[in-house]
Amino acid sequence: MTNNTFRPFETLVDPSVALDHLRTAVAGADDGELFLERTRSEALVYEDGRIKTANYDAAEGFGLRAVRGETAGYAHSTEISDTAIARAIPTARLAVGDGGGTMAIPPARTNRHLYSDDNPMEGASFPAKIDLLGEIDAFARALDHRVVQVTASLGASHQEVVILRPEGDMITDVRPMARLGVSVTIEDNGRRESGHHSGGGRFGLDGLIAPDFWQSAAREALRIALVNLDADPAPAGQMDVVLGNGWPGILLHEAVGHGLEGDFNRKKTSAFSGLMGQRVAAKGVTVLDDGTIPDRRGSITVDDEGTPSGKNVLIEDGILVGYMQDRQNARLMGVKPTGNGRRESFAHMPMPRMTNTYMLGGHTDPGDIVADLKDGIYAVGFGGGQVDITSGKFVFSCTEAYRVKNGKIGAPVKGATLIGDGPTAMKQIRAIGNDMALDPGIGNCGKAGQWVPVGVGQPTLMIGGLTVGGAAT
Repeated sequence: MTNNTFRPFETLVDPSVALDHLRTAVAGADDGELFLERTRSEALVYEDGRIKTANYDAAEGFGLRAVRGETAGYAHSTEISDTAIARAIPTARLAVGDGGGTMAIPPARTNRHLYSDDNPMEGASFPAKIDLLGEIDAFARALDHRVVQVTASLGASHQEVVILRPEGDMITDVRPMARLGVSVTIEDNGRRESGHHSGGGRFGLDGLIAPDFWQSAAREALRIALVNLDADPAPAGQMDVVLGNGWPGILLHEAVGHGLEGDFNRKKTSAFSGLMGQRVAAKGVTVLDDGTIPDRRGSITVDDEGTPSGKNVLIEDGILVGYMQDRQNARLMGVKPTGNGRRESFAHMPMPRMTNTYMLGGHTDPGDIVADLKDGIYAVGFGGGQVDITSGKFVFSCTEAYRVKNGKIGAPVKGATLIGDGPTAMKQIRAIGNDMALDPGIGNCGKAGQWVPVGVGQPTLMIGGLTVGGAAT
């Protein structure tokens, strides 16, 4: 893969010298690479009728890595030069020791490209972006006289990556990202509630700044706020739960996805360690991690080691069939890399990370799933969550949920949290809807202090026996 947009070797370093430095760093190692990055990003936030923040950031640098067995030596710098790369060699070689390694097979080559090279920050002028955010603010306030606060935000970034491999391959990728969000706060009789909606992906701003999108986002944010304004305190106790499609897949991401990353399983710290080939979910449950979906927030043409992204089946009809792997963990586990070696930036080493993680749809009508819920919660929106990788235990807060009795959706509930553990929850899936959907393009994932963009998705699901935390009934 080649790209003429980012040519740091030709402008800042001699490519042949950089390759010599890399080969010196990885001599006697099992693997390694020189990773170069240049990123430009901007973020605008409009609140209370004025610009609250307007940030522009520019960063560039390199990371030099040598890997031997389970050890990796890594050095990075914001200075891209022959001299800086040479200075990084001794640090990277700390992992190599006396050497004796055999260099791993290089990544496969690809000419595939899943998104445009265009810079989304150039989709509109700065004054036009400010005017747009002001227009969103005015539109949202005009929707309902109870609106007391509106926050409109717009973000975009353009990341250019070059990965130089010891065999001489130069792998490049240009990664755009854009996102627009609207938050609305309403007040009625002294009670305040908020709602939020946003969307984005690896594309330009055109679709996001079109009135059809941002007006729909403002209406959806207001709808969620109005739902919560009328919400009753959530019940507490163990009950069946129906999860809506799309963004509720964040529960799947946290409760199951992290536990299927290769490093946790190689170190046997995952709740799914040692279960390959065994049933880990109900029949009909198939979970994939797919970095190949065009324009999606979690998609990557190649990962940050140069491996082409993949459409990887993790759980098939309830049976564990695969883990997500970077090059180091794949080699140590005797399997192939899956294109999941990701890093936040040049200042970080890659590790196994999710891309777009989702569950395939089933055959049941979503309405029938809700109708079968005798006494429980219908959760369609989620906020933050936490998971313990070793036990699989999770806690998630609901941003939009409803009480259901005898198959009838009742009043919205506020303050509901879902508590359980991933392995148990996956086996207690009782119905799978035919409405699989991906999230609107808003996910970020944290692991070991690194953040990367991700996608999630799922159909409507019924899970039996989750603990709902709320107000005691």
